[in-house]
Amino acid sequence: MTFALAAAGTGGHVFPALAVGEALIERGVDREDILFFGGDRMEKTTVPSAGFRFVELEIRGFRRSLSVANFKVFGLVAKARAKAILTIRQNDIKAITTFGGYVAGPVAMAAKATKIPFLLHEQNAIAGLANRIIVRWASDVFVAFEQAQKKLGGTVVGNPLRAEMAAFDRDTLRVQARERYGLADSATVLGVLGGSLGARILNEATYQMAMAHESEKFAIVHLCGKEHVDAVNERASRSNLQWVVLDFEEQMQFFYAACDVVLSRAGALTVSELAVSRTPAVVVPLAIGVGGHQAANAESLAAAGAIVVVTEDLVDQVPAALEQILVDGRRRAEMARSYLGYAHPNAAFVIADAMIEAAA
Repeated sequence: MTFALAAAGTGGHVFPALAVGEALIERGVDREDILFFGGDRMEKTTVPSAGFRFVELEIRGFRRSLSVANFKVFGLVAKARAKAILTIRQNDIKAITTFGGYVAGPVAMAAKATKIPFLLHEQNAIAGLANRIIVRWASDVFVAFEQAQKKLGGTVVGNPLRAEMAAFDRDTLRVQARERYGLADSATVLGVLGGSLGARILNEATYQMAMAHESEKFAIVHLCGKEHVDAVNERASRSNLQWVVLDFEEQMQFFYAACDVVLSRAGALTVSELAVSRTPAVVVPLAIGVGGHQAANAESLAAAGAIVVVTEDLVDQVPAALEQILVDGRRRAEMARSYLGYAHPNAAFVIADAMIEAAA
């Protein structure tokens, strides 16, 4: 019996799928009995590196403008559907979960054609186009945010996170995390997280805040993305603050455990990690994107008081917003408590259990 997961395009789709794959293994499924459908982007290397079998489907989305190229998409969907059907039959796949992205459509069609259970997970507060189309065929639906539930129905389970984040315990990790980055235990630490590619607008806001502080009681851990390492390092060298610059952090539980406050975008996984780690944050949602999904991701936590949202057009207010939180330990404690009820550390296991039940 084989289980399949379909995810493509970005870490926001791929990493939740990987978390469910690992949860299936924890439930007793052999790694060889888990198969991933994906495209030719990050999943093509990330999934095999995690030890899972990978089947590449050639697929892309529609262009938003009128274009002859859009007609080619129909042919790609048909080919991808046919390849997925063949893979399902050859591998005795008994249940599939899709995690959005272009690959979700043909895989859902293949599940429907072969009459096997198909489950759907939506990571963002605003459902993606693929999920809005295929939800009608799903035997079970899971969403990360209540806003998505209004559109897709289903159960709010949060976003599946890696086991290390799902089991996050700041008190247990704090000493090791501070040692990992060479930080003094007494320092108040700002963590900056711009995603795997970094975010220039957050880098600039961090620099402005750092230049206003000379105190040794503050420090920065900055995950800036490969493209920005040299530029951020150059600026960090001009600051009197301890400013640790990294392009990427594979063990994000240490990043959150080391930081007292985080500055970030409002991607679905980032918001979910903030909630699980209960880290006070200032978030600057990406202004572009489908339907303002990042702003929607942050909406509930901002209303609860756990995070502060600053829009891109007001990004010059970020340094002041950060300072107000960094200097106020009582406020940080209140923000951390405001996450209560918004963390969903068991999402991966909820979906894995549903897949096992569906396949039985």
